[in-house]
Amino acid sequence: MSYPAPPNWPGEPELLDLAGAPVPHYGTGSLADLLPTLAAGQGVPGLTAGIAELTPADRNCVFLVDGMGWEQIEAHPEYAPYLASLLATSRGGTGRPITAGFPATTATSLASVGTGLPPARHGLPGYAVRNPASGELMNQLRWYPWTPPKPWQPYPTVFQLADAAGVHTAQVSAPHFQSTPLTQIALSGGTFHGRMTGEERMDLAAIQLAAGERSLVYTYYSELDGAGHRHGVDSDAWRGQLMYVDRLVQRLAEQLPPRTALYVTADHGMVDVPFDEDSRIDFDEDWELGAGVALLGGEGRARHVYAVPGAEADVLTVWREVLGDRFWVASREEALELGWFGAPGECDERVLGRIGDVVAAAHADVAITASRNEPNESALTGMHGSMTAAEQLVPLLEVRT
Repeated sequence: MSYPAPPNWPGEPELLDLAGAPVPHYGTGSLADLLPTLAAGQGVPGLTAGIAELTPADRNCVFLVDGMGWEQIEAHPEYAPYLASLLATSRGGTGRPITAGFPATTATSLASVGTGLPPARHGLPGYAVRNPASGELMNQLRWYPWTPPKPWQPYPTVFQLADAAGVHTAQVSAPHFQSTPLTQIALSGGTFHGRMTGEERMDLAAIQLAAGERSLVYTYYSELDGAGHRHGVDSDAWRGQLMYVDRLVQRLAEQLPPRTALYVTADHGMVDVPFDEDSRIDFDEDWELGAGVALLGGEGRARHVYAVPGAEADVLTVWREVLGDRFWVASREEALELGWFGAPGECDERVLGRIGDVVAAAHADVAITASRNEPNESALTGMHGSMTAAEQLVPLLEVRT
């Protein structure tokens, strides 16, 4: 016989509905659709214009600001007046953002931008994922342990396709990015130009745009993301970086050659996670979450959980019971079918084993940290990775000449 709980006792927490998770807009309005849309408008064969709202231009420039989410621009118009003035131009004048893709993290997003493919195809589905060949975790941002880049991501980049089609193609970024494996598999094609300061990058990007009758130029700025991680998006350091980015965008916009479209976007947004036990669940100190887990991948707000063989169902049950009111917790099969990593049914075979047996995406301002195994990541103030609007929505601001 069972008895109803007294009125003052808390009931069972309500699990988040997986079907209610805000899935990225793959195929119609995600980062993976941006370069194919621009290059298709320049006549590059084999590519489809997925973002229907964009109008073709002879010269296209993509300025990607690491960590600059749509909601962060909306919340800080006084620090970014030029960016705020462009919000109405986003996504072809609709005034709407696009989505980053899942997880909303740099390695995944840059691969989506450069290849024009969703994570289920390009195969970088997270910050750190299991290498099925070795059984080890592979950090896809730092590319450690070393893994041959081309087999890991075999598809050509949009830059390579554009360069082969006669489009003047260039990347302008910090010099140390030129030789990284991530650049090699995601952003290579045409010429790479290393410049240290943001002002130098803006000036050279404008020169590269004018160097061809059809041009595709990419430039990048990372320091806003670093300030957010260290100090949070509610900090003077982050706001100071946003002010600097605002000046950089205006500097580039004022130098654009004729027949150019400049698109300002980002790889993800960010949220600040409070430093308390309720907001930061330490996997390394939680025996319940660790039971049956062989490897913990991903990052604090987007975890890949790799179970000991045979324990997959039990791990899913426990993670859902413990975290399901604060995280969308799905099996690999559920996440793929729901379209988290790309359209259902389009996951490459080589990518399947890189995705966790269980995938956990944060809904609240919480994170699953790992104080012993990930001390640096666990100490960050600002985090990202999940499908919340603050992390997932990114701008597609436009300036045309």
